[in-house]
Amino acid sequence: MTQPLMPKATAVWLIENTGLTFEQIGEFCGMHPLEVQAIADGEVAAGIVGRNPVQHGELTQAELDRCEKDPSARLKIAPSAVPKAAARTKGPRYTPLTKRQDKPDGIAWLVRNHAELSDAQISKLLGTTKTTINAVRDRTHWNISNIKPRHPVDLGLCTYMELNAAVQKARAKLPPERLAELEGRELEEEEPAVSE
Repeated sequence: MTQPLMPKATAVWLIENTGLTFEQIGEFCGMHPLEVQAIADGEVAAGIVGRNPVQHGELTQAELDRCEKDPSARLKIAPSAVPKAAARTKGPRYTPLTKRQDKPDGIAWLVRNHAELSDAQISKLLGTTKTTINAVRDRTHWNISNIKPRHPVDLGLCTYMELNAAVQKARAKLPPERLAELEGRELEEEEPAVSE
C-alpha cells in the first residue's frame, strides 16, 4: 500500500480532525501506533502543521466515515488521477566501477559492426565520451592493446531494445545506396562459406 505524500503531517491532521484509532492512522501513514500516540500526546511532531488528505486527493470523505464507524477497518488510499512519472531515461547513466573498463570493448564492437551509428548515438548508448570513441576508432586509446570488441549488451552496458532503436534511427537517416551497401555486407557475413 502506498502512503500519503507527507505521512507525519497527515497523521497530525487525522488525529486532530477524525475519530480514527491510532492503529488505523498508523497503518495508513506507515507509522507504529505508539508513534501516532506520541504525536497525539504532543511528544513528537509538535511543530508540524496538519495536512488534509481529503483536500489533497489521498482519501475520500466516504472512506474516512466508513473507517470511523468500524475501528477494525483499514483506510485505503484513493486512486490518483495523475499518471505516475515515467522512469528517468535522459541524461548520463551511472555505470558501476566493475563495468567501466568494458566500455572501450563495447565501443570497438559498435564501431566495427554498426558503422552507421554516430559518435553521439554511441556516447548516449554506452554513457561514454566522444573523445574515448575517437580514441578507440583511431586506435590511439591508452589501452588499445587490451581492447577486444565485445557486444555491449553482453557486457551489460545497454539493452537490446536500446541498441536496436539506435540502429534503426541511424539507418533511417542513411541514403538508400549506403543502406543497401550495409545490408549487403551483413548478408555476406551471415552466409556460410561453400566448400567445393
